[in-house]
Amino acid sequence: MKNSRRDFIKNYGIAAVSAPFLLQALAGCKGKTDQTTTKIAGMASSIEKFGLQLWTVKEDMAKDAKATLKAVADAGYTQIESFTGEKGIFWGMKPADFKTYLSDLGLQMVSSHINPDFTTKKETEDEFKKLVDDCASVGLSYVLNPFPGEIKTADEWNKITEGLNRQGEITKAAGIKMGYHNHHIEFLPTDDGSIPEEIMLKGTDADLVSFELDLYWVVKAGQDPEKWLKDYANRFKLVHVKDLYKEDRLKEIEATEKKEDPFWPLGASTTLGNGRIDFSKVLKTAKEQGVEYYIVEQERFDKSSPLQDIKIDAEYMKKLEFA
Repeated sequence: MKNSRRDFIKNYGIAAVSAPFLLQALAGCKGKTDQTTTKIAGMASSIEKFGLQLWTVKEDMAKDAKATLKAVADAGYTQIESFTGEKGIFWGMKPADFKTYLSDLGLQMVSSHINPDFTTKKETEDEFKKLVDDCASVGLSYVLNPFPGEIKTADEWNKITEGLNRQGEITKAAGIKMGYHNHHIEFLPTDDGSIPEEIMLKGTDADLVSFELDLYWVVKAGQDPEKWLKDYANRFKLVHVKDLYKEDRLKEIEATEKKEDPFWPLGASTTLGNGRIDFSKVLKTAKEQGVEYYIVEQERFDKSSPLQDIKIDAEYMKKLEFA
């Protein structure tokens, strides 16, 4: 099943979890984490628990959610982050039943990406409150805006910031927290030269709103994820652990494949440890700066499949040692 991000937003009123494409305009950029020396040992991992963003296995979830979740658990994941598919974040089950099924598998749903319209459209507030109550009832820690749309002006980002604070008041009352997940556009200058990620970090109340840092997109944008983590300590509570192909493979992809959408670049994520990000170093900094959840995600599967590659990614996480 082929699922374009733009069609997904159009059909379900939400944004995709993390874009499966690379920004062509940034193709020549290298982040400071262009490393190949991630330390892997045969003993225990420095990260005790890690999760999977279900967008990684979205086609499998659409076909058979229960069987796919069992495969996720069998691969070694103990946490999941959901997203709003056609059947909702609980995949057609009642919240309590979904929690029970996960518990029986040894899984915990810690977060979910939700409809970004909740941030800007006040008429959706009742629906948002109902979802938040459901999420709180099953023990979620965070609900996140995954992508607000193709916006470019500082004024639009300020409105997003205001909406996040408003949502944060609602989630706080329910005992969970509002969050925001980045892609590439948050690091591109707006019409007045400001950086969207900074607009939101500075404009949101830290008691109400946290952030999820997608390491793939930060590095692709030529940014240093460790600097963001340190400059805004304790604001990033989740990270997407997603690797970016090294430069030679990236150039090959761009030379041989055609973009389907002018906004979203060609996908270049790969299995953990096969790309350029030094996770042993970056994730150590993440932990030191207050990150609580490490969510694995992969969106490209060359000569493989999602259910095969999530096993490789899980084995990597099980053996990862901090630098």
